[in-house]
Amino acid sequence: MNAIDLLDIINTGETSKVQFKEKIPHPDSIAAEMSAFSNTMGGMILFGIKDKTGEITGLSYGEIQKYSQDIGNYATNNIVPGIYVKTEVVPVDYNGEKKILIVYVDEGINKPYKDLNRDVWVKQGSDKRRVTDNAEMLRLFQQGSHLLADEIEVYDTSIEDVNQELFREYFKKEFRATIEEKGLSFEQALKVKKVLRNDKLTLAGLLFFGKEPQNIKPAFCIKTVNFFGNSISGKDYRSKPEDLKGTISDLFENGMKFLELNLHHIQKGQNFNTIGILEISRDAFVEILVNALVHRDYLKNAPIRIMIFDNRVEIISPGKLPNSLTVEEAIFGNPVIRNPQLVKFSFHTMPYSGFGTGLYRALEEQPDIEFKNDVEGEQFIVKIPRPEIEK
Repeated sequence: MNAIDLLDIINTGETSKVQFKEKIPHPDSIAAEMSAFSNTMGGMILFGIKDKTGEITGLSYGEIQKYSQDIGNYATNNIVPGIYVKTEVVPVDYNGEKKILIVYVDEGINKPYKDLNRDVWVKQGSDKRRVTDNAEMLRLFQQGSHLLADEIEVYDTSIEDVNQELFREYFKKEFRATIEEKGLSFEQALKVKKVLRNDKLTLAGLLFFGKEPQNIKPAFCIKTVNFFGNSISGKDYRSKPEDLKGTISDLFENGMKFLELNLHHIQKGQNFNTIGILEISRDAFVEILVNALVHRDYLKNAPIRIMIFDNRVEIISPGKLPNSLTVEEAIFGNPVIRNPQLVKFSFHTMPYSGFGTGLYRALEEQPDIEFKNDVEGEQFIVKIPRPEIEK
């Protein structure tokens, strides 16, 4: 980094990815700071700057050598699991007397990272906070690939909550034979497919084969609304807000029906009596909706939302992209599978290839789609402009 770029960062002040330190603090404090970066989005700590005022004080040669050594030791010995950091020294004045030590901390792939007191920290704005909420801790475990949300056992469920006909139909489709022809009992078949574990349904089992999934997990629905105008705060609706319910396959079918019933169909040379072509590519909607249902974060107790405005359609799924995956990486087929069991079930029940190219295919069908990975809000937003319809 050059001095001009560094001064721009300093002048911006502390943020969720930039922290100032005049001197090196107590080992526990700096370990908490580095673990917070590792558990969130990564960032940098700038030594030689007052954190309250942003005044550049600089470090001596001896301080830089000592701080660099101490930081490396703290990263290895005071954080569990240990992390790797990079350092850089940048002079910020003409004679080179004021030097800043930059410590770069990447977002980790082995979350959650803890200090020696076994506390877990995350960044919140320019500060950090201790994680105490169980759901948030579970999300960190999931981001570190220690936990698969779709394989978690769902409290207060049993084999009685399985739609037996639905599961038998699925099993026959996957294996081209009935459960009995494969020499299994119904319960054994549920267990080998990870639908039933310890006499409880897994989340994947409930969402794909449960009799009434939203009776147990009411937030895992799709909320739909068709607004007059273009504001999410609008109170006038073309169609009343509605919660779509059922299995994931049901949610997909009903979500597509909502879109097809509430968007325009355009005549493009078809026979006069035909319904016409949907104003936005139906194939693009298929890819986006399947992606939302299969890859959303099921540790977040929130629904998928489909909102139609006069000028656009928005489909919002809970959870940012996992494991530092960027939108560009996701589009060009670099999948990080958050819910592997849902992926397996989807392959045999929905228009899903499993190759991780759904977003790319959606863009090919509808090039004006905007994808936004909302890291702060922890949601993935898809916006599609609606064409102007001649009246």
